[in-house]
Amino acid sequence: MILLRDYQNKAVEMLLQNTENLLRSSENEICVFQAPTGSGKTIIMAEFLRRFVNESKRKFSFIWISVRKLHDQSKDKLERYYEKERLLTCSYFEDLQDNRIGENEILFINWHSINKKDINIYVKDNEQDNNLNNIIANTKEDGRDIILIIDESHHTASSEKSRELIEIISPKITYEVSATPHLKENISAIVKVNLSDVKEEEMIKMEIAVNPEFRDIKIGTRNADDLVIEQALEKRKELLRMYKEEKSIVNPLILIQLPDKREGLEDKKNEVVKILKDKFNITEENGKLAIWLSEDKSDTLPNIEKPDNEVEVLIFKQAIALGWDCPRASILVIFRESKSVTFTIQTIGRIMRMPEQKHYVKHEELNKGFVFTNLENIEITEDYVKEYVTIYESKRKPDLYNNISLHSIYLKPQRERTRLSGEFPKIFAKVASQTKLKDSITLKPSKIVNPVISDGKIVNIDKVGEIEHEGTVEIQLSEKEIQNRFDEFVTSNCTPFAPRDSSDRMKTAIYQFLEKEYKLEKYSTEAQQIVMGKENVQAFVDCINLSKEQYKTTVVQQLSEKRELQEVEKWEVPIIISYNGQYKQGQHNNSIMLPLYLKKPSEPEQKFMEWLSDPNNKVKWWFKNGEKEIKYFAVLYEDESGKERGFYVDFIVMFKNGTIGLFDTKSGITTKDAGPRAEGLQRYIASENKKGKKLWGGILIYVNGTWRYNDDKKYRYDPANLSNWKVLSI
Repeated sequence: MILLRDYQNKAVEMLLQNTENLLRSSENEICVFQAPTGSGKTIIMAEFLRRFVNESKRKFSFIWISVRKLHDQSKDKLERYYEKERLLTCSYFEDLQDNRIGENEILFINWHSINKKDINIYVKDNEQDNNLNNIIANTKEDGRDIILIIDESHHTASSEKSRELIEIISPKITYEVSATPHLKENISAIVKVNLSDVKEEEMIKMEIAVNPEFRDIKIGTRNADDLVIEQALEKRKELLRMYKEEKSIVNPLILIQLPDKREGLEDKKNEVVKILKDKFNITEENGKLAIWLSEDKSDTLPNIEKPDNEVEVLIFKQAIALGWDCPRASILVIFRESKSVTFTIQTIGRIMRMPEQKHYVKHEELNKGFVFTNLENIEITEDYVKEYVTIYESKRKPDLYNNISLHSIYLKPQRERTRLSGEFPKIFAKVASQTKLKDSITLKPSKIVNPVISDGKIVNIDKVGEIEHEGTVEIQLSEKEIQNRFDEFVTSNCTPFAPRDSSDRMKTAIYQFLEKEYKLEKYSTEAQQIVMGKENVQAFVDCINLSKEQYKTTVVQQLSEKRELQEVEKWEVPIIISYNGQYKQGQHNNSIMLPLYLKKPSEPEQKFMEWLSDPNNKVKWWFKNGEKEIKYFAVLYEDESGKERGFYVDFIVMFKNGTIGLFDTKSGITTKDAGPRAEGLQRYIASENKKGKKLWGGILIYVNGTWRYNDDKKYRYDPANLSNWKVLSI
């Protein structure tokens, strides 16, 4: 089973909680599940359904509707996800038994095969009663409620058509699953995955840059098509070099999206193929080019999704964009005949995923996706995309800036604290060797049986204690029961690590040991019986416990010391910063970044930027800091619970006298709660000044027309007594 990320587990928990509430209703309810492309919506829903049917006491059948071929992809994903436990069955129409959906069975349907007027879907022409209407009726007559999942709902139909379908199927609960859901009315619950959480777990890229640094290109006699293809190939070459320096096998892929056929698809394809061949020696013949069109598919297409596949460029049309996963795709080239294009989350979804599900520290460019286009402008239609696509660039003023070499930090998420990582199987193998686990194992243990009470009777119903019985009957477990018993064994032995996130690592460790020592097939019943046999089980428990202890020492305690802290010894204001559609250009003098882009600054931030821009103040330049990324400046501090965190101060200010001010604007209750950050900042300033820096600053507030800052070692804020707050005057 796939190891879920924190945000995925939280989404599953929220879906379960909301489902429990919705099932209490006497009405049919709708739950919207909104998650960005690349977040793993299908896997989240798969785990939710698995836990739901495992915990529910009621009987349910399921219908899963997707567009185009997505229902096939979803079915394949869920079948792989359920292959061990088999709690749910995945079926097409032809797989159904007796014209009904069985208990814990999921019927996968292609939306476009539905006649939405009467929802009459026939499996075979000679079986006129085998349609969706009858299947639904038969299923409900068996006493099972139906749960409907509408996947990628924004592509299925308008909300009106979706509601028609919901009304006819009449499911107990409908889940609308989408990055941009359309259903707006009669919604009973909304479960949302935030884009920032998916980024933080390093599943998707931090941003998408559109035509980066095009203003500096000398165009010469090149046309627009030549230019965007050339720049895309140059960027691919640059990314490939960076991947190699990261010791990664990833071969970045360029996607070239052609206009629809009615807009001249064939002509454009031939033009692009000719450019790639004549100017860059990229062809199907040499394996560097693949074409994926309905009427033209290359022999180079198989395995194109693999990270080290040799294909460098894929030409396709828009239809491929939905549901196709190729994480090594990093660059998108878009041609359109019109002057603008609607830029949706699905358009950029093809280049959002991180190929190794991690962000790179050495080369930040690898954490971006890139779009090259000959369009004059791009219309961004969805909030997710506005938050994600970078369409503006700001550059550091080279003539005004001298290196400041500040010490900065970046704290990465620490997943290994609460879950077993990929290091655990290695540790288990080492411990198994040291303790000679193999010598303690018998390959023919006693059969695993389930004792069942025999001939019991209750004489006194008020008497507390065991029921009187003759004895027990030992019943041999089925393969399914052995599987469940093995899963329970692994789960119970994960403590103190989260079982849901650690059990797969522990299973891998056990299976690898058995495969290496005895050539036993992974997931086999024989392997599980050996572990669970009463002659062997204690030896495995002992080895697991020793391995967990070593894991704590070699992995967790090391994390405790390092705190996944990335030191940036000589931080500088970034040379280039990309901004998304949520930012607006600001007008402020002395900003080191030109142009200045801002995202809804707070009132004190706005006032302070105006103060910094006053020509009467002795400010050489100032920088409006960002947050949560290694490219921005942060100091280390401990919060109220003693946990290490990064404090991204609002402003770095270079004064004409050579000193550097570090200021963080506050107002209201945020001023009162700023203590840990303020004290961490002052410790940093004192430490750096001992090394020869000229730093000062602190928490900054605006009171009665005056700026005042606090630089006390022990922070104190009393709005009635600001005697310890200095006036900012330069």
